[in-house]
This record gives sequence, structure tokens and C-alpha cells, in this order.
Amino acid sequence: MEVVLYSADGTVLGNIDVSDEIFNGKINRHLMWEAVRMRLFNERTGTACTKTRGEVRGGGRKPWPQKGTGRARQGSIRAPHWVGGGVVFGPKPRDWSYEIPKKARKRAVISALSARMKDGDIIFVESIEFESHKTKNAVKFLKNLGIEGKKVLMIVDDLDYNVDLATRNLPNVKVLVAKAINTYDVLDAEKIVIEKSVLPIIEERLVS
Repeated sequence: MEVVLYSADGTVLGNIDVSDEIFNGKINRHLMWEAVRMRLFNERTGTACTKTRGEVRGGGRKPWPQKGTGRARQGSIRAPHWVGGGVVFGPKPRDWSYEIPKKARKRAVISALSARMKDGDIIFVESIEFESHKTKNAVKFLKNLGIEGKKVLMIVDDLDYNVDLATRNLPNVKVLVAKAINTYDVLDAEKIVIEKSVLPIIEERLVS
């Protein structure tokens, strides 16, 4: 399929061909959900921890005699039904991470790119290069493309020093190398700017 190619100043340079298999493929919503779920689960620290009745300090002595007081029998003031007692079936430290098959991850990225392409949220540019590391260069670049103020994902061939520093102070801009492209970041951004030189890398990674 043909797409419009822009320069860094926002002018149209012409049309280029991109892979139909990647940018116009079949959209599998379940695979995208699975890939996003895997990403979020893998980011969980899993450090939540509650204490059982055996771990809460105190409660070793029986609070009152078994019989004769007229009250219900109690064995410990740290039983779960007491205030300050242990927690039943509470969270314990665990590893939430898991992996889905490699082919499924690739298919999910293709589905995400195709969906964003269908919505018109992908912009192809000749190159993403700045004269210096000043943030104003990145702001100007986004303004030229008409996406200033949007949540933007820039996909580049290699992480340039000036690009990295110029976008670091922009909370809504994320720069990602083509080899690290993933479903979550593609779906999370409002607009995606793809450098022309990364197209062969994306194709090699997702199709091969």
C-alpha cells in the first residue's frame, strides 16, 4: 500500500510503499488484549504481603478461660475475626509475569499497527533528526506535523543523542527503537511517527 511521506518540517515529499502484511493486515483484538495484559502483568512488582494469624505479633495467650465466663470461647486475640487479627487468604509475594508465544506477540504488533493505520494515526517521515538537544527542537518538529500536545510515539532506527535529550522533558512523547516495538506502546499513543529507515527493520522483525 502507498502512504504519504513527510519531511521534518511537515511538507509532503511524495508517496512510499509500505508492507500490506504489517500495516493493512487482519486485526486480531484478542491477541492485542493478550499482549497488553502480558505487558501489564510483567510490570507488577508482586510485593503485596499480608500477615496471617500466625505472623501477627501477640495473641499467644488465651484471652479468657474456655468455660464459665458466659462469653464465646476464644483462643487468640489475633484470630481473623478480631480487630488487629491476621488476614485470611490475603496477598503474598508472588511473580505475576508470564509469556505468550513469540508468533502471537508478532501477530499482536501487526494487528496494533494495522488498527492504528486504519484510524489514520500513523505518520511516516523521512528522518527524525534535531540540530541540537534543546527541547524546542522536538516541540517544533511536533508542531510541524500538527501533533503538538498529543501523546506521541516516535519509532526510530537508532536512538540519537539529540533526539533522546530533546524529547526527555516532554511527558507525552516516547522514543522507541524499531527493534523494541510492542503492542502496548503502539496502542497507548495517540499518534505514531515512524522514520522511513525503520520500515525494513520492522518488516524483518515481524514478518520473518
